[in-house]
Amino acid sequence: MPKSLFWARTDTAGAEHALLDDGRGLTARGTQTAVDPIPYTCRYQVTTDPGWATTRVEVEAEGAGWLRSVRLERSADRWRVTTAEQGDLDAALRAAGHPAAGLPGTDDPDRLADALDVDLGGAALFNALPVRRLGLARGPADIPHRIAVAWVLVPGLLVVPAEQVYTSLGPGRVRFTSDTFTADIDLDADGYVVRYPGLTERIYPR
Repeated sequence: MPKSLFWARTDTAGAEHALLDDGRGLTARGTQTAVDPIPYTCRYQVTTDPGWATTRVEVEAEGAGWLRSVRLERSADRWRVTTAEQGDLDAALRAAGHPAAGLPGTDDPDRLADALDVDLGGAALFNALPVRRLGLARGPADIPHRIAVAWVLVPGLLVVPAEQVYTSLGPGRVRFTSDTFTADIDLDADGYVVRYPGLTERIYPR
């Protein structure tokens, strides 16, 4: 992989390291670590088509006594979702005073049919997918783009449909909105997150 990006979490102790090739669409693999809600490591791989619409995502999350994985594959405007689980994440969450995460994946992949992007919780790399697909890093300001995404929650790997809005604020800056949450995200010239207030900040390259 010719490119390396590294972010430090600002909402909790944690980090993300991604290796990627974006010469023709995106091929990337990365690792997240975090201590909230319980310590976990999350490994991912993501592939897009040349237009930056996501075609495949594989995610594996692991902590003490448990391991989960989910794979999403899109073809013919449908998503196929495959999951696996070892150990008992829900027991580990309850022991730490947190609610159970439930089963990984989704029981109805058709609810994801409109999604061209996947969003992995806590992973800054995934914001680049709609930014690059929609040309927002250099696009005109103040034009909102409402998109459907397949949102993968961590560490439980539940996959849910979500609506998000990306609005260019001018070169190198976009506003992200989902439900009542809003953040103004700083981007580099290639559309990758430099600073996501309240979530993460890029350490390398600066």
